[in-house]
Amino acid sequence: MGVNRRGFVKASTLAAVAGAIPTTLAARQQPAAPPAPAVFTPLRRNVGIFNQRGGTIGWLVSGDGLLVVDTQFADTAPNLLAGIKERSQRQIDVLLNSHHHPDHTGGNGVLRPAVKQIVAHVRSSENQKVQAERAKAPTTLPDVTFPDTWSVKIGDETIAAKHWGPAHTGGDVSIHFQQANIVHLGDLLNNRGYPNCDAPAGGTVHGWMLVLEKMASGFPADALYVFGHAEAGHPFIGTRSDLHYQRDYFTAVVEMARTARKQGKTKDDLAKVEVLPKFEHFGGTKARLGLALTIAYDELAKMG
Repeated sequence: MGVNRRGFVKASTLAAVAGAIPTTLAARQQPAAPPAPAVFTPLRRNVGIFNQRGGTIGWLVSGDGLLVVDTQFADTAPNLLAGIKERSQRQIDVLLNSHHHPDHTGGNGVLRPAVKQIVAHVRSSENQKVQAERAKAPTTLPDVTFPDTWSVKIGDETIAAKHWGPAHTGGDVSIHFQQANIVHLGDLLNNRGYPNCDAPAGGTVHGWMLVLEKMASGFPADALYVFGHAEAGHPFIGTRSDLHYQRDYFTAVVEMARTARKQGKTKDDLAKVEVLPKFEHFGGTKARLGLALTIAYDELAKMG
């Protein structure tokens, strides 16, 4: 199947809702407003995406099996599950979590009875457990974890998850639907929105920049990428050039932090920055720019 343009455009309009990640689990689980309409967008070869509120969900629905990437929140996951059941009555073979944040794992418990196994990177599972303990809230952890790579074959589609190193967190993975040539990036890419570097969970600005470079050359040139979030007016899917664009954003962040250190500025000075030259059009939470700058500042100090 080709990309459904109408669904593509509808999905794009949800980006403003999906962009921000609140700081506590409780806040993340409580919607500030009624969720946007649920949108299923088929892409190609039985692979598609689901958008409502939270991180973009990926899905594979075929006569041979079902696989889902991420679950958004407990209030939107039932809509995902209902849509999957409309397309197939089979049990979901695999639920893959791209990382631990609740806008990607908050619906795990809803899907748990309908899923044979939940899979995630080992650090993602550890982060999810810490997050739940801190918030004193229940969570549904993965059954299977892996340190580097994991794959499964469902019918004529091979799905391969890979950890490229610390980036957005310490436990992010890309999920490559190899025959469809679609790569789900989770929050490794926020299309034209300020990326959220979660340092306490193992995130790193320099690492994220390197991961984007490695992924850009690590998949076929014509791969279609699925983004965890996108700002209003920008799509949830794109190409290799979008990875390069976000890499350039982090390069600019590092250069600004390096210049600030040379000029004797403090981290407090950088934390207040709200504009990055050439990226003034970015949307979402502006405070994430200051956060990235302070993280880059600390990383440069450690490098000497």
